[in-house]
Amino acid sequence: MAVKTIPPTDALCITPTAGIDYLSSRVLPEPDVFIHTSSGARIPAHTSILASVSPVLENIIDQPRKHRSCERIIQILGVPCDAVIAFLGFLYCSRCADEQMEKYGIHLLALSHVYLVPQLKQRCIKVLAERLTIENVVDLLQLARLCDAPDLYIKCMKLLTSHFKSVEATEGWKFLQKHDPWLELDILRFMDEDESRKKKSKKQREELRLYAELSEAMECLEHICTEGCTDVGPYGVELQKDRRPCSKFATCHGLQLLIKHFATCNKKMNGGCLRCKRMWQLFRLHSCICQQTHSCKVPLCREMQMKMQQEKRKDDPRWKLLARKVASARVMSTLSLPKRKRDDEIRINMNNYAIKSFKLK
Repeated sequence: MAVKTIPPTDALCITPTAGIDYLSSRVLPEPDVFIHTSSGARIPAHTSILASVSPVLENIIDQPRKHRSCERIIQILGVPCDAVIAFLGFLYCSRCADEQMEKYGIHLLALSHVYLVPQLKQRCIKVLAERLTIENVVDLLQLARLCDAPDLYIKCMKLLTSHFKSVEATEGWKFLQKHDPWLELDILRFMDEDESRKKKSKKQREELRLYAELSEAMECLEHICTEGCTDVGPYGVELQKDRRPCSKFATCHGLQLLIKHFATCNKKMNGGCLRCKRMWQLFRLHSCICQQTHSCKVPLCREMQMKMQQEKRKDDPRWKLLARKVASARVMSTLSLPKRKRDDEIRINMNNYAIKSFKLK
């Protein structure tokens, strides 16, 4: 096979003002090593520069030779000659043209991984991730696994999961099914876990929304029992003359209707009234999270707490868990408020006084 020698200036774009500092002060010496590529080309290079950038090339260069007079040769095979030129150019200049990265990004990622050049590897990963498509996602997924590129691997997995039907029709997927069943299994497992994560996340969001609504209901209940509102309030407090809906809480009007029903219903709990049962549960939940036993204005709060103490029984673990979740949601809601408004809410909560009955309009 004829061997083609590529001049160092053409192959590596080396100039006296190259990116490496020590190259700017002197002209490069004569090349002392040749890089052989799969196409049979010989690219002259310098062992000092190669060894300073790549520890793998340094180990190859330091290996003893049988005859000191023999020409030093390093073989970089399996990739196009131009990809090797781009790789060596980066070793010399710490930069790579966008056209080279666009055309040989996959080959450069493999070379940077094999020869331990992390700067080039990170750039290749970034560029390949930006150019990820349905057609090349399977190929890049396999490459990311072989080259230990977890960021690229996860991005490929996510794209594959979200567009699985389209990817399934590509040649890359068909090749994967025939030649790499273990990776196919990993992909299917990832998709199953991703679906489970989505369901779990959705459930958590629904639970958080419920806890936030219950937390608002607790605040609204204290607001009604302390300040009074349009239809319900404590004795001694003049109810609002403005009949427009309460502007503080979205649940205020509904909770007032529930309180009015609870105060006038003849069925109550024993009769199986669902609305009364719901109101009773709100009172019980409040008593579980209330920290102001002697100054709380919410009806039945002190009675429920004293009853639990007298009977010396442990409350239902589910109620305790619910109370903790609602209290946590309330704290998070308070912390999300502006500082001045948060201080006002804390002051209001500390200035509650006892009351045992409602005034209904």
